[in-house]
Amino acid sequence: MAEQVLKTEYSELMQKSYIDYSMSVICARAVPDVRDGLKPVQRRVLYAMDQLGLNYDKPHRKSARIVGEAMGKYHPHGDSAIYETLVVMEQDFKKGMALVDGHGNFGSIEGDSAAAMRYTEAKLKKFTQDVYLADLDKGVVDFVPNFDEMEKEPSVLPVRVPNFLVNGAEGIAVGMVTSVPTHNLGEVIDAQMAYLDNENITTEELMKYVQGPDFPTGGIVINKSELLSIYETGVGKIKLRGRVDFEPGTRKSDKDKLVISEIPYTMIGANIGKFISDIVDLIETKKLPDITDVSNESSKEGIRIVLELKKNADVDKITNILYKKTKLEDTFGVNMLAIADGKPETLGLCDVIRHHSNFLIEITTRKYNTLLQKELENKEIKEGLIEACNMIDLIIEILRGSKNLKQAKACLTTGDTTDITFKSEISKIQATTLRFTERQASAILELRLYKLIGLEIMQLQKEYADTVAKIAEYRNILENRKAMIRTVKRDLEKIKKEYGVERKTKIEDGVAAVYEEAKPVEQEVVFLMDRFGYAKTVDASSYERNMDTIHTENKYVIRIMNTDKVCLFTDTGNMHQVKVSDIPFVRFKDKGTPIDNISNYNSAEENIIYLCKASSLGGEKLLFMSNAGMAKLVDSSEFDAAKKTISATKLNEGDRLFGVYKTDAFVLEGDIIESHQHIILQSAKGYMLKFELKEIPEKKKGAVGVRSMKLENQDVIDELYLLSEGSDVTIELNGKEISLAKMKLGHRDQKGTKVRK
Repeated sequence: MAEQVLKTEYSELMQKSYIDYSMSVICARAVPDVRDGLKPVQRRVLYAMDQLGLNYDKPHRKSARIVGEAMGKYHPHGDSAIYETLVVMEQDFKKGMALVDGHGNFGSIEGDSAAAMRYTEAKLKKFTQDVYLADLDKGVVDFVPNFDEMEKEPSVLPVRVPNFLVNGAEGIAVGMVTSVPTHNLGEVIDAQMAYLDNENITTEELMKYVQGPDFPTGGIVINKSELLSIYETGVGKIKLRGRVDFEPGTRKSDKDKLVISEIPYTMIGANIGKFISDIVDLIETKKLPDITDVSNESSKEGIRIVLELKKNADVDKITNILYKKTKLEDTFGVNMLAIADGKPETLGLCDVIRHHSNFLIEITTRKYNTLLQKELENKEIKEGLIEACNMIDLIIEILRGSKNLKQAKACLTTGDTTDITFKSEISKIQATTLRFTERQASAILELRLYKLIGLEIMQLQKEYADTVAKIAEYRNILENRKAMIRTVKRDLEKIKKEYGVERKTKIEDGVAAVYEEAKPVEQEVVFLMDRFGYAKTVDASSYERNMDTIHTENKYVIRIMNTDKVCLFTDTGNMHQVKVSDIPFVRFKDKGTPIDNISNYNSAEENIIYLCKASSLGGEKLLFMSNAGMAKLVDSSEFDAAKKTISATKLNEGDRLFGVYKTDAFVLEGDIIESHQHIILQSAKGYMLKFELKEIPEKKKGAVGVRSMKLENQDVIDELYLLSEGSDVTIELNGKEISLAKMKLGHRDQKGTKVRK
């Protein structure tokens, strides 16, 4: 058969492939299912632990064993991602209800990472077993083949509470992100029971039960009035504050203290250390002069960050500064995105409760269908056993007269008496009327003689009555919607009673923190930076007294106002700005601070090639020259920006910025006037080219520029000179003294003349 070539538009193929990939990431990796609130990796880890028998009343097992089980059977991805999932499910400071009972170092609220998986141990919590994994053996959820079709795994866990709300969720997919805060278990259960009573309940009515988020770190939500809109749309920002308490000194020698006992949920991890560092910076910059000491006294019992205060300190002012200037007040972005009915969807509070309630009724229905079927089988067996006890003599006669088990079973089920020996013809005739079912016949043949004792027969009759009662109960639950709802609510109330906890996060409409920063007294200072990148500012009078020493020891020296900014142009094409007020104002002999620490400049990846004050960038043209000879003039006003870092120029791949030069060019009645008339370029291989500066065009800062000089392979610009009319500069190159003013004038984009020895 001849091959057939199918032609496909490349863009259409790529679009389809990318959509397929993104949906795979969204549905199979990053976004939780609204029914159980779990991402696939979380679901698989919990199921793997259940299959390993790691019950709450059993010993812990090595985390590496759990990770291996999950990775080898269900989740064929990196072991680090699986272990991180296990760790997070153990951390009660991240989850509303921790699902894993860990033994060993599972990290801390301050950002310490967990020990390696070979050292830690884990097992399931009782809450997880009762609420997340119960009834898996009753067919309540569908099982699907795993990645290699060698095992089966649940498509969803039969979670009996809205875990999507209780434990929250976070995940980043392709073009989508989910971010859900944690909530109080008891409140969520109350809301679900209210929905089960009234499916037309509104979000506002549900919020009588769910007050708002309940973070494991406590704290205060201060935008209560905005929560209704957030829970209706599933999108919004929750404003959080830490809890600050004033503790007066009990003795004369004791100092008053501000104690931070609860932090915003967004601060957990490394942000606690940054928060303390920010307070220290505020103290050093005299914005919090009333704080004398900061100490972190946090322990397993909880957060305790202590700020010691001066006598008669203004507590309200300090608290407001902490809220305005640090992460003690922060926002939590809410985007309640989940997989609902097989597709990603942003859900409101009502939608989440509705989806989970439907799921809960579905798994309850499947559970009672399974139980009903089991009890019907029990009823059938017990009816057969009771009937057999009433004719036990005939049964024994059949068994004694049969040559094998097959004959006996055939007689019990069909009345076939062929080749069976009976004591009397009457017994044979009675035997032909027997019509036990296969299941009843098997139970009769397995019946032990002690079951014929009178009390045992009475027990059998009692069990039969219990079975009949259960069948009636199960049928009532399955056929009566109200009975189903009562059953579901009874289970929810039991969970709430056993596992409910008090709310930790306070919900209120807080007063906005007000802090007006005092404007600094404007004065002239001198900015200094040595060749090692240490920057500082000193008093102008101190500079004048030590002028010679300062110029000897420092690479950059600029007189500047303390309200100005310093601009750093680097060879990567960036311009970094740093406020003079952020640069330490110190004594002349003090070392200063690395410029990397107070700006976005990274000395490991880029080099400063031009430094100036922001106020000087106005009106003149800056000349940009790259190593490859790409040049342009840029109006300096383009660099008037508020951002700390902007792209100052565009560079070709592999090229670096050689230099930025102030040309003293200005605009007069529409014409560009330059005091610098000529530009002289010198390459590393000894070529020199002189041409008029006006041949370099003016471009925007986002342009690459034009070629200023034709360079040979591996050659780069080595020196650049700007020459004004009537001036002269003499340089030495290859042993020759060259007067730049007497050089022959050429044009831009020429090769130039090679200076030979």
